[in-house]
Amino acid sequence: MAEPSSSFSSSKDELVQLIKRLGTYLALKMSNLFSISFQKLDPRSVGAIAGLAVAIVFTYRLMRSPAARPRRQPKRQNPSTSSSSISTQSNATLAPSEVCSPSEDLRAQNVVDEFFQPVKPTLGQIVRQKLSEGRKVTCRLLGVILEESSPEELQKQATVKSSVLDVLLEITKFCDLYLMERVIDDESEVLFCSTENGRTSFVRQLEPDWHIDTNPEIVSQLARFIKYQLHISPVRSERTAVNVFSSPSLEHFFGCA
Repeated sequence: MAEPSSSFSSSKDELVQLIKRLGTYLALKMSNLFSISFQKLDPRSVGAIAGLAVAIVFTYRLMRSPAARPRRQPKRQNPSTSSSSISTQSNATLAPSEVCSPSEDLRAQNVVDEFFQPVKPTLGQIVRQKLSEGRKVTCRLLGVILEESSPEELQKQATVKSSVLDVLLEITKFCDLYLMERVIDDESEVLFCSTENGRTSFVRQLEPDWHIDTNPEIVSQLARFIKYQLHISPVRSERTAVNVFSSPSLEHFFGCA
């Protein structure tokens, strides 16, 4: 194997020769550029110009592509009976420090995902978006806000769905909410009417931005007069008009179910 000193000396000699050739070439070019012959310049001036040019070029090349240090090649070890076991042990114990374990990659990915995860909107923002900034809402009670589904049940009791309270609260923050229902006696009165058609008349007179109902016939009748409607039905039904939406419950429509 060649000695490092001799290799370095050879590289040094090649660099000196290169500098000399560059100096001569640049001196010629500069002399031709300014129309100055070498006979009119003294050797000291030519050497100064060439030395300056070589220094600039050499510094520029050195900064762009720094020379790598010569590496010393490891000496080969003579084979022995224990070489295979040593090699196996070395390969098992040595690993590049740059290689990350799968768990570290997953942890880093989780951090990135959490950082770029979009901010979850609040319930109030969802309600405003879903209602398209509507300011007046009419809504029937039975099957939407109350657990009961018929006027007969309402004669005995009225049970408010706990899951719908948060949604109602957000609606009332920026909407005028009118609750109505058909009843069969005076004791069950809320905002009331005596027939289903009576509720239709109520809604048309109030002219809300939204009406919420469980009766498909009323929804169909009002589709021409009300801007938006929400049909509450446990069974998925076909959309009767572009301004009529369907959902199994009021809270489900706003993503609270």
